[in-house]
Amino acid sequence: MRNKDFAWLYLFLFATLADLFFLLENKSELRFFSKPLIILGLIIYFYLISKPIARTLLSRTIMGALIFSWIGDILLLWPDLFAFGLGSFLMAHICYIIGFKVAQKNPGEIGNVNFVKAFLLNLPFYILAAFVYYLIQPNLGVLKIPVIIYVIAIISMVTMARERYGKVYAPSFWQVMIGATLFFISDGILAINRFYLEFPEAGILVMGTYAVGQLLIIMGIRSFIIQPQ
Repeated sequence: MRNKDFAWLYLFLFATLADLFFLLENKSELRFFSKPLIILGLIIYFYLISKPIARTLLSRTIMGALIFSWIGDILLLWPDLFAFGLGSFLMAHICYIIGFKVAQKNPGEIGNVNFVKAFLLNLPFYILAAFVYYLIQPNLGVLKIPVIIYVIAIISMVTMARERYGKVYAPSFWQVMIGATLFFISDGILAINRFYLEFPEAGILVMGTYAVGQLLIIMGIRSFIIQPQ
């Protein structure tokens, strides 16, 4: 992995800062230029660093998650395309679920699972997701079933990230875990702002947690590629 590959992270950083600035200045029309570049920078960066594992399931699923996220970002620039953006991010979460499962020691091994312990460790995510859904469900209309499916997917994504604990190199676990959690928080804020109560800071919070979350996930996968165990 060459240091010059990191140059594409500057595109990610510049686009993220520009997008946040446009949000602060209420220049929504300029976000058509900044927002699509955020994940594009990560796509190119991941493509370059994942060449040693090209054509593997891990490479394809993580790349798929980034591409679906990129498409979702673009679709959400138009409020009327929200349902399609939701579907794109649903596919991104499914790709991440598979990728997180593959990016660990002995991914095919079932082993002894303590379901009670796993449930208790995942309980904070269940409670937060249920609380957000409780708040927004009266205003979902025809999106009620799609949102339920989406909530299940994002909970599965973040809990799969947590289940990598002890099965990978510690930096890889924590980067992916924190990144997935930030992604989870970003979606929760977005849902509350759109379907329950709009507030001016929502855009900054959504994009800030989302961008940092995606970056940490990719850096965590990079750590796994470098040192699988």
